[in-house]
Amino acid sequence: MNLQRKIGKLFNGEGVISARKHLRRWLAPPRFPLNRDRVIQTVDLDKFANIRRRYETDPAAKRWSKYLDLDRWIDINLTRIRRTGLDAKASQRVLDLGCGAGYFVYIAQLLGHDCVGLDTDEQPMFGEITRLLGIERVTWPIRPFAPVPPLGKKFDLITAYRICFNNHKRADLWGVPEWKFFLDDLARHLAGKGRIWLELNREHDGSFYTPQLRDFFVSRRAKIRGSRLLFNF
Repeated sequence: MNLQRKIGKLFNGEGVISARKHLRRWLAPPRFPLNRDRVIQTVDLDKFANIRRRYETDPAAKRWSKYLDLDRWIDINLTRIRRTGLDAKASQRVLDLGCGAGYFVYIAQLLGHDCVGLDTDEQPMFGEITRLLGIERVTWPIRPFAPVPPLGKKFDLITAYRICFNNHKRADLWGVPEWKFFLDDLARHLAGKGRIWLELNREHDGSFYTPQLRDFFVSRRAKIRGSRLLFNF
């Protein structure tokens, strides 16, 4: 191919698009490697060990002490990161509801995403871990028919894992009216083309939702896979 043909190919539509892609890759900062050991190396393990010693034998924290298993929960949240596609996307604004110890938010931040966690202050252990990890955390309980507070920004992705705020395993488990209010309210916090990713807990009967709720989620164009619900707006 002579020089004239090379130049012509470079500046035609296809060549310009290809050149832009290569330029973006070259200018983009390197992604943090999604490897459990590399993530754990970024944590102050001495301070984390102090938190573990105080809470792993605390009867009041017995229900939550499983989240002190750093290896296990980093692995779980690496999987969540990949499923939501955050490992392959440019910087996104992410809101994680019921963020708990904050591992999902922490890994997303390592990848360059702008993240906020939201949770109650009922479990002090979670507050200590999120402070150690340097996570922006809003203290707020999610209640039926009560809006999420203004957070000063719109989000590209809103997530919630192992959801309990729907009155999980209680007689007043959320039905269609509560979920409708909740999803409509979350939509106010989404940027254009934003997504909501939810993962439900099993109820006493082993199901994640009633047939009526499933029909409602389908009517809202949810992509449903077992406990996972994805809403694209």
